[in-house]
Amino acid sequence: MTDKKKKKDGNEKEEIVAEAVEDTESTKNAESETDKLKEEIENLKAELAESKNAFYKAYADTENTKRRLQNEFEKSNKYKLQDFGKEVLPIIDNLERALQVNTDSEELKNYAKGFEMIYAQLVEVLKKQGIVEIDCLNKEFDANYHHAIMQEAKEGVESGIVIEVLQKGYMLKDRILRPALVKVSE
Repeated sequence: MTDKKKKKDGNEKEEIVAEAVEDTESTKNAESETDKLKEEIENLKAELAESKNAFYKAYADTENTKRRLQNEFEKSNKYKLQDFGKEVLPIIDNLERALQVNTDSEELKNYAKGFEMIYAQLVEVLKKQGIVEIDCLNKEFDANYHHAIMQEAKEGVESGIVIEVLQKGYMLKDRILRPALVKVSE
């Protein structure tokens, strides 16, 4: 082989080696860029997961607050007449006492009829609003609804039965406004 041919072969080899080195470097650069992109993708996925988690927590907190406020509103609405009912109960008691008075006077009987009508109207309005009397006479004593202030032995009545109601008790829907004051058999 001639020197020219050897130089040409040598140059070609150098070019091939240079190209191979260049290809290797570009491959390394491509791999490096791929690694960077993969790392960026992983970082973005982590950020997305974190954002989703924060969103779900905020959504759950909002729903819980909404549910709590709704329950409070319903409870408040359901028992809004509680204070009013407690203030009206003594008036009902006084009307009942007035109706228990016996008289022969025609004039007082007419007043009594007026009181009866007012009493009936008031009781009916309270019933419509959910305020009802606790029925307890001749029933078993229940400390949730009754407040025993006396005990008395009575023949023919078993122990723990309400034998007299001294003051009526009232409920507002499913809540006690005032327990009944009762006398219980021994």
